[in-house]
Amino acid sequence: QVQLVESGGGLVQAGGSLRVSCAASGRFFSSYTMGWFRQAPGKEREFVAAIMWSGGNTNYADSVKGRFTVSRDNAKNTVYLQMNSLKSEDTAVYYCAANIFGSTIATSEFYEHWGQGIQVTVSS
Repeated sequence: QVQLVESGGGLVQAGGSLRVSCAASGRFFSSYTMGWFRQAPGKEREFVAAIMWSGGNTNYADSVKGRFTVSRDNAKNTVYLQMNSLKSEDTAVYYCAANIFGSTIATSEFYEHWGQGIQVTVSS
């Protein structure tokens, strides 16, 4: 099975930047499409961004487009989410996920593997 471990979360002031990482291990293949989701208190889990194996095809939620950038380093089995111009509404637990479909799908049900999540808090 695949293990996903997020890192790099923490506290940042509004307008600041933060990069979270997701390291994959186990039976992980570079062909997996990697996604980021988040869940804020009292809200449902929502899609943030996804990236295919080649890195050439990405998908972003409208709420983060232009501010967040997803990338991956297949040699390190790691995917990144660079978050810039952070807003208080970006505060959430961020989850790394993987799917085998080769598609940057935004639906969480189609992601087979999940990390435990990491807290990102944006203060005003």
